Amino acid sequence: MSKPGYTRVLLKLSGESLAGEHKIGIAPESVAAVCNEISPVLDMGVQMALVIGGGNIFRGLSGSAGGMERSSADYMGMLATVLNALAVQDMLEKQGYPTRVLSAITMQEVCEPFVRRRALRHLEKGRVVICAGGTGNPYFTTDTTAALRGMELKCEALIKATKVDGIYDRDPVKYADAVKFDDLSYDDSLARRLGVMDATAFALVRDNKLPIIVCSMSGGNIRRAVLGESVGTIVH
Repeated sequence: MSKPGYTRVLLKLSGESLAGEHKIGIAPESVAAVCNEISPVLDMGVQMALVIGGGNIFRGLSGSAGGMERSSADYMGMLATVLNALAVQDMLEKQGYPTRVLSAITMQEVCEPFVRRRALRHLEKGRVVICAGGTGNPYFTTDTTAALRGMELKCEALIKATKVDGIYDRDPVKYADAVKFDDLSYDDSLARRLGVMDATAFALVRDNKLPIIVCSMSGGNIRRAVLGESVGTIVH
């Protein structure tokens, strides 16, 4: 078996990846597909933390744009991430991988509170740590949560798995001549306004030198990224 290039990573997934073709709600077959991409990484002995968005259920910014008070809308979005975390936990454990859901919003009947030392201990014991509830504060996205948790848990890389196979100079879905970047510096990414992550999250990873790997969620790309192969785009 190939030796991984990283021993501990944080994987950021969008909520939409769990929704299937309807792009809303949770589709068990989509959850299974996501977990099938994760399992080869776990089989290599890599310690993994997950942050999953909630956009398939509720998106705080959309709610705010629709007239809701921003804080209330963001708290609803945070609760949506807990639903997604529980769905992924259920599927991973059915596949035989021990997991723990740790939430920044306390709800002790369904998951543990996020305590940094507890999360580190779970990782050391080989459990997948699923970080839910965002940061526990409104006005922060799950991108920011991923950056924050990645640094708190001493991860060696932040892997952002998306629908596309890396970062392009413009939307590859709309523009056939879009150019893909294999390698970018933090400053280049900011200067080009490529929208890798929101500004708060990006400031965190840049200031703390946490590399970001943006790759396609399917086709074994997450495993290849962990192995250190040239896949997607790396921002460092």
